[in-house]
Amino acid sequence: MSNPKALIVDDEADILELLTITCTRMGIATRGAGTLADALGLIDRESFDLCITDMRLPDGDGIDLVRTICDRFPKLPVAIITAHGNVDSAVAAMKAGAFDFVSKPLDLEILRNLINAALRLQQAEQPPADTAGTSGLLGNSPQMQEIRALISKLARNQAPVFISGESGTGKELAARLIHDQGPRSANTFVPVNCGAIPGELVESELFGHRKGSFTGAVSDKKGLFQTAHGGTLFLDEIVDLPLSMQVKLLRAIQQKSVRPVGAQQETAVDVRIISASHRDLKEAVETGAFRHDLFYRINVIDLHLPPLRERPGDIDILARHILKRIAKSSDEDCKQLSDEALEALASYPFEGNVRELENILERATALADQKLLQPDDLRLKQFNTSPERRPADTDLVSEPNAPTAGISLINQPLETHLGEIEKQAILDALNSTHWNRTAAAKLLGMTPRSLRYRLSKLGLD
Repeated sequence: MSNPKALIVDDEADILELLTITCTRMGIATRGAGTLADALGLIDRESFDLCITDMRLPDGDGIDLVRTICDRFPKLPVAIITAHGNVDSAVAAMKAGAFDFVSKPLDLEILRNLINAALRLQQAEQPPADTAGTSGLLGNSPQMQEIRALISKLARNQAPVFISGESGTGKELAARLIHDQGPRSANTFVPVNCGAIPGELVESELFGHRKGSFTGAVSDKKGLFQTAHGGTLFLDEIVDLPLSMQVKLLRAIQQKSVRPVGAQQETAVDVRIISASHRDLKEAVETGAFRHDLFYRINVIDLHLPPLRERPGDIDILARHILKRIAKSSDEDCKQLSDEALEALASYPFEGNVRELENILERATALADQKLLQPDDLRLKQFNTSPERRPADTDLVSEPNAPTAGISLINQPLETHLGEIEKQAILDALNSTHWNRTAAAKLLGMTPRSLRYRLSKLGLD
């Protein structure tokens, strides 16, 4: 971009001057306005690459300007300047379409990061909404077309996004697409499963620590916030964060800075926060498991991913894509689904969603001899919705419809056969608990950490 130009709207002369000087030193031309009317007049007459406006103006407020620009110039990023600690205003502005916000007193490093991100957004080439899912969230259903279009819009601002949906629906994939299509795509996407970090280590993992700050801290360590600087931090299963950590996370998001464990000063960080959970966030707030103020801060925009059973028409395209990927990774001919097999999949409830479909097809391609997969090759179990029932070993080896039925013990090493039984027992536990790994681990009589290890070992993670 050559000679970018910014519109700065603020009725305080010192703030207007500070913003002008900052932009000028960054090689950005500026035009200033002290009122909403002056700003509207300028955007009618001139072209801009960025707008920074104060929330309160003599003849209106910044949100009015945000709405006008989003309506008339949807590709022009608008950032809001809010009073210190005024989270409500920041959230309202971002819901109205603001690209990002910065709080008074202005931190110049945060301000420069914001400006650079806005200019990168102008340079980023956005993929068409109808093709954005060709390598991501597949499906031609109205739900998926709407989701891909929304993802393209979300990629153009910095508003915190909360992705809801059952396990296996593709929440991390959706977060990656938002990152990849936005101005932060050249920087790091850092995913973290909040439920997988021991409570006593969460602060150190997220914010980092200084050498000697606690037993075992033998050197300085960057936290995940610092690792994601300039990029996106994806907080999966955020509901699992301890309440004590939720307070510190809220401060980090609001102040755009973190304090490593053992440090005396805070460090500015430029990250976009995307969070997700398979649990009901509002219910967690009502029960006291999740802070209301943090809920309000991360849930600026809610992106809900529907379960696979609510879009059975997408199973065909998903299955074909998965089979092609399996064939490519194994360097074998791609297997196909018969019409009967596809019909069987379309009527299957898929409590594990796309992840369960992947597991079914991986198992079928590994065990089937012929290229055309039939319903029997899928080994779809009779679905059991009772979470209390743990599959007995006899269920796994003797029922006619059990996934391991028909496997020759003579032609398979014992270790391989036992591995199949273990894999199916874990899948049954996950299915019966709606893919809640903590509940599945309890059902199987093991710790969540042991279950994660076995999932990784069996290729189910």
